[in-house]
Amino acid sequence: MKDISSDCEKIIDEISKVIVGKRDVLERIMFSILANGHILFEDYPGLAKTMMAHCFSQVLGCNFRRVQFTPDLLPADITGTYVFNQKEMTFNLRKGPVFTNILLTDEINRAPPKTQAALLEAMQEKQVTLEGDTYLLDEPFIVMATQNPIEYEGTYPLPEAQLDRFLVKLRVGYPTRKQEKEILDRRKERRTDEFSLKKVVNTKKIVEMQKACEDVYVHEDIEKYMVDIVYSTRELASIEVGASPRGSLALFKLARARAAYYGRDFVIPDDVKEMVLPALSHRIILKPEIWYTKVTEITILDSIVEKIPVPKVEELEERIEVHSESGSKGEP
Repeated sequence: MKDISSDCEKIIDEISKVIVGKRDVLERIMFSILANGHILFEDYPGLAKTMMAHCFSQVLGCNFRRVQFTPDLLPADITGTYVFNQKEMTFNLRKGPVFTNILLTDEINRAPPKTQAALLEAMQEKQVTLEGDTYLLDEPFIVMATQNPIEYEGTYPLPEAQLDRFLVKLRVGYPTRKQEKEILDRRKERRTDEFSLKKVVNTKKIVEMQKACEDVYVHEDIEKYMVDIVYSTRELASIEVGASPRGSLALFKLARARAAYYGRDFVIPDDVKEMVLPALSHRIILKPEIWYTKVTEITILDSIVEKIPVPKVEELEERIEVHSESGSKGEP
């Protein structure tokens, strides 16, 4: 796991040359990539969501395609279609932008449900079916989608089935005054809006890193801890619909990825706690009658994490001591 940790640190350091002061967000994106999951960004315009996706594609050595979702976008504009070749009198497949490694779907909630649904098979099955023929997508395949929490007029909110297929939902947030000044300084020094980053790994290496995360050890008590957190979302009176078992799996995969990122071959409770919000905030639906209160998905999940006892596993404590003595990368 030390190799994964070292590569991840190089990746984040390289991207940080362009993205200022959002290392925590970059790390969560890296967790999602290690867990082979899709990412939904929900935040205001102009906070570098698109730039982050572009930076990761460059540093990871991945093919990158961007689609601006609009109300007139058709499913074939995503998946592709067969086009008649008059010269050869045959139908040839013209592949859509979904045939890539990293697909950025900008303002995904502006496209109609039929077009949004065109992504479902690709996101879940990593394949596309056209006219009865099935085409496997290249590995890795990661969808990074953005949507704005404002300007709801003329939008089509994502259905729960599609929201559930995003491994995480992330918010970027505004930079501090100091960070924003640094953004201006870097732009002045660069003398152009364009940027170029060094490739750190390639697609083959990414797939190897994803497979290595499957070797991360998860103690039975840690698994029970994950289940207790997810099950609690189904029991609270303020929650209309709790997280599904897919939420438990998301928490499981993200905790493993975070452990690998920090050079550990075992999951600790902190891995689980840190991943609760990005993994579950978009998987619960609050009751309508609490809309006027200050209760949000975030405050509810925070209260759940605070109430559930953290497991103390002697076996993990011994592993942590060995990990610390080995000089592996520390955690914040």
